[in-house]
Amino acid sequence: MTEQTKHTSIRPAMPVESSARHIILDVLRGLALLGIALANFPEFSLYSFLPEATAGNMPTAAIDRAVHYLQYIFIDGKFYTIFSLLFGIGFSIIISNAMKRGADGFRIFYRRMAVLLLIGFLHLMFIWSGDILMLYALLGMLLPFFRHAANKTLLTTAAVLLVIPIVIDFCIEASGIYPAASVVELQQYYCARYGINEANFAYWLRDADNYGATFQFLIQGALVRVQEFIDGNRYFKVLGLFLIGFYIGRNRLYADLGNRKPLLKRIAAYGFGIGLPLSVVYAWSAMNGRPWGLGVHALLYFVSIFPLGFAYMAGISLCFLRHPESSIFRFIAMPGRMALTNYIGQSLWGMLLFYGIGFGMGAGMGLIYVVLIATGVWIVQACLSGVWLHFFRFGPLEWLWRMLTYGKIFQLTKEKKE
Repeated sequence: MTEQTKHTSIRPAMPVESSARHIILDVLRGLALLGIALANFPEFSLYSFLPEATAGNMPTAAIDRAVHYLQYIFIDGKFYTIFSLLFGIGFSIIISNAMKRGADGFRIFYRRMAVLLLIGFLHLMFIWSGDILMLYALLGMLLPFFRHAANKTLLTTAAVLLVIPIVIDFCIEASGIYPAASVVELQQYYCARYGINEANFAYWLRDADNYGATFQFLIQGALVRVQEFIDGNRYFKVLGLFLIGFYIGRNRLYADLGNRKPLLKRIAAYGFGIGLPLSVVYAWSAMNGRPWGLGVHALLYFVSIFPLGFAYMAGISLCFLRHPESSIFRFIAMPGRMALTNYIGQSLWGMLLFYGIGFGMGAGMGLIYVVLIATGVWIVQACLSGVWLHFFRFGPLEWLWRMLTYGKIFQLTKEKKE
């Protein structure tokens, strides 16, 4: 190989430009953000923290209970499933894009994950305790170890990881051992230290009139988040979904949807046929305190959440194939093109609307109103994303993420056409 050939075959690693994007991925990200808003805003609004008697005395209590059922059936877990799959696809694209240019793809990848880890930590500790980005970054760092794995190995490992939580929950139920006990003890310590108790827990963030008091709640909230990850065995689930997304991305299954219609139809048919009725059973179990036990509830989660989440992706893809030029899909894709900015943005909207350092609307409205507000916030985000992307190449956090990853400054504004 000549020196000239060497010079031309090695190019610096660069992020994916908009012209190389696949719109269906942005559409799926946009819809995932809507589902995430619907899932998270009951907690942003503090409705999820309200005592059962308080929520039951609200004028909207009857419709709120129906909405709560519908959330468990159609929302709970399904959109974080889609979001996790999309992250797995994105990871495969990042690695592939860097390696095609002859750069150290894994060095770029790990730097990207380190930046995401930092963003997630700042989000968790200073904005909202429900962050998922730290877990995504940490588990994403494991994906390069699977780069040489056969497709069958990827899918088999993913299936095992998704089943492990069921086994763990049955073992916990049989043994009586509670893995998150030490985390709960530490969280209770911080609650006692700051005076957060059962009586004021649901109202603390609404009544906090300064950021210092808000930060006190966020400290114990970060520990609650760790407890949730342990209780839900979330790390196994997310890594399993990452591997499925990695498989989809590595095989570019998203790039030629037209030839994959039969597969998409089968996934949609089986996913809705199995996932939807079992999601009704799962919702009943969740709303009634898991009467069949922890292990059975975990099994219901597995056979309802994942099939329906996959069916959503397949169904949306089929609709997109029928109307690829639809303005509706272009609108949905807008927030998906700057998903990181909008994910963090939803937390900022939550603070602004519901916390005492904002408008203080928290803990004062029924679930139906919370759902309507969440939908409204997503619509506003979609509109603002469209305006922003008319003038700029990346979302603001995406721009920062790229620059810190690649160690260079990228032009943010679009060049004016002559």
